[in-house]
Amino acid sequence: MSLPDFFFDRITADVRDRMDGVLALADQLARQRLTPDAQACVSGVAEAAGAVSRMLGAAIDLRRITVQGVALDPAPLRLRELVDEVLSRWQSAAGVGGVTLLISYDGDPDACVLGDRHRLLQVFDGFVGEALAGQHRGAVEASVRAIATPQGVRLEGRVRGARDPAWAAQDLEASVREIDDRFGLEVAVGVTLARRILDVLGGTLRSEGAGGAAETVVFELLLPAALENPVEDHIAERSAHILVVDDNATNRMVAQALCEMFDCTCESANDGAEAVEAARGGRFDLILMDIKMPVMDGVAAARAIRDLPGLAGAVPIIALTANAEPEDAEAYLAAGMNGVVEKPMKAEHLLAALQEALGENDAAQAAAA
Repeated sequence: MSLPDFFFDRITADVRDRMDGVLALADQLARQRLTPDAQACVSGVAEAAGAVSRMLGAAIDLRRITVQGVALDPAPLRLRELVDEVLSRWQSAAGVGGVTLLISYDGDPDACVLGDRHRLLQVFDGFVGEALAGQHRGAVEASVRAIATPQGVRLEGRVRGARDPAWAAQDLEASVREIDDRFGLEVAVGVTLARRILDVLGGTLRSEGAGGAAETVVFELLLPAALENPVEDHIAERSAHILVVDDNATNRMVAQALCEMFDCTCESANDGAEAVEAARGGRFDLILMDIKMPVMDGVAAARAIRDLPGLAGAVPIIALTANAEPEDAEAYLAAGMNGVVEKPMKAEHLLAALQEALGENDAAQAAAA
């Protein structure tokens, strides 16, 4: 790795970590009883921090794709749920701009495909974000149509918004520069990322002008039909004593607050070495382990804990990291960890990881009894 690449990776990782902390603190503040003016300020901070975090994440992803190609993580996915998620991600942003966002789904409500949820959402994010940026009143309409074929499920996505002259340029670089000039860097990066992912997935992209000021961006993908629908999460109530390991005080506070939301008790450690010493006593039901820490990183700490005798060495360990690509996750699992939760942490993702890890641990202890 060259020195400029080294500094780029360090700076972006540090900025992302700090922005994750701002978002998490804003989320905690929003749960408090505040005056309307204070609540508006918190919402403004969260919106600005979210925009910076999204733009930084997209830029990092775009750079990684350019250098290494697109890493895909396909899994069974209900298309109806994908549409619902697109709406939840963008509805509030549309409302702030005074635009109505309309999203519809046409197809079998139980249609299930084998696809990468994260990458498909990035495609929608790029085109919906561009449409909202160009629309100052009225509505942006998005739709997904699922068509069963012998080869799989053909997904047709459509996003209708204001006419964008950048689409007249056939050259990707020229059109993206035009988008940057009109709407800013965040929208330009999102559109570029969406186009590159479509290329990798073998999709097609076109624009349809229906006259006037409106234009529809249309993209199509052929995805394999999943053999079975995703398994629904089974919620099991489980109170646990958890060790939160992170060198960042803000991250520790956020993780502990989320765990306490699930009626768990917590202790904390500042680095991997402290975590190993704390784990020796065998008093924890689970460990949330940051990866990048001084003194001893999370991977080395997980390996050291796995070398401890008895129940102390078998405690479930979940990685907390902004680097959650499939190849990164494989390394964490190979070090003895039981799962990965991506930063910034979302309550539902952390809860699912806790339930899975604690459930597996309970089953293992019952079998050994």
